[in-house]
Amino acid sequence: MSCDKPMKSKVTIRDVAKAAGVSLGTASRALNQSGHVSTQAIAEVTRAARELGYVPNALAQSMRTQSTGVVGLLVSDIANPLYAGIINAVEARLFAAGYTLLLASTHGDANREKSLIDLFRRRRVDGLILGACDSEKPEMLERLASELQVVALDRDITTEGTAIHVDHYHGALQATRYLLKLGHRRIALLTPGSTLRPGRERIAGFKDAFSAQGIQPDPRLIRAESSSMEFSFSEALALLSSPEAPTAFLCLGTRIMSGVLQAIRHSGRTMPDDVSVISIGDTDLAQLFTPPITSLNWDLAAVGTACAEVMLRSLSTREAKEPERILITTQMILRESCMPPPVAARTAVDMTS
Repeated sequence: MSCDKPMKSKVTIRDVAKAAGVSLGTASRALNQSGHVSTQAIAEVTRAARELGYVPNALAQSMRTQSTGVVGLLVSDIANPLYAGIINAVEARLFAAGYTLLLASTHGDANREKSLIDLFRRRRVDGLILGACDSEKPEMLERLASELQVVALDRDITTEGTAIHVDHYHGALQATRYLLKLGHRRIALLTPGSTLRPGRERIAGFKDAFSAQGIQPDPRLIRAESSSMEFSFSEALALLSSPEAPTAFLCLGTRIMSGVLQAIRHSGRTMPDDVSVISIGDTDLAQLFTPPITSLNWDLAAVGTACAEVMLRSLSTREAKEPERILITTQMILRESCMPPPVAARTAVDMTS
C-alpha cells in the first residue's frame, strides 16, 4: 500500500480571483498593475495571492509585457573593491524600481565577455551595463544597442552610445601635480590596460602634468600591464632595485597597491620617509593601512546610481532617444603617505637636470 501523499496542486490566477471575489481579468490587471482596476481590488487580490502562496508565471509575464524585469551587469572582476560599491548601488536602485540584477565577471577576457553577452541575450535581459574589458570594440556595443538597452561603464563607445565615465584624466593629472609639487620627479605609475579608457586616460593625465612643468617622465616608470599582485610586486621591486629608483608610486588601489606596498617593505624602505604612495581609488586598504594612504577618490555609489538611472530612463521608453554621457569627477583625499623625496634623491635629480 502506497503511503505517498497526493501532490499539492499549483495555485493558479483563477484560484486567486475566486478567493478575492473578483473576475479573472480584474485579478490579472491587479497583479500586473495594468489597465483600469480599483485600489480595493488590488488590495483584495494581493491579499489573496499572498495567503494562497501564488507565484506568477515569469515566462508568461515576460511574453505579455515584453520585459523580463532583469538587467545584466558585466564587470572585469567582481572581487575588485572599486566595483563592489558600484554593484551595490546599481542593485539597490534597480531593485527599488522593480528590476533584478544579473551579475557576471569577464576577468578582462574578451571571449568570455562575448559568451556572457550571448548568454544574457538568450535570457532576454531588458538591458546590459558593460564595464571595461580587454580588446574592446565600440562598434560591437552599437550593434548590441540595436537589440536591447546598453550602458557603457567606463569603457569606450561610439558617438551613438550611452556611457558613464569617471574622469580618470583629471584625477591622474591632479595626483601627479601634487607629487611634483612635493619635489618628486621619479614617479612610477602602475595601472592596468594602457589601451583601455581608464588606463589610457590616467597615462595621459600623468604625462600632461609633467609636460606642464617643462619636463618629461621616464617612460620606464609607466607600467600598464596586468592588474595582479604578482605583477605589481615584481615590477615595483625591480624599479626600487634600479640605480634610479622611483621616490613615489601612483597606483591602482587594489591588488596593484598591495604588491607595491609589499615591494617597498621587501626593499627595506619605509613609507613615506623613503617612498611616497598615492592610491588610485579609495579602498579599505588605503584607509586602514599604517600610515593611511593618500587617495584619488570618486563616488562609487554615484557611479552605480547613475548607471541604473540611465538604464531605467532608457527602459521607460522604447523610442529612440539622444545618447547620455555622464562624467563622474574625482578628488584627492590627503592622508599621511606622501612627503618630499629624501635629500639624496633630490640631489641626484638636481645633478642630472
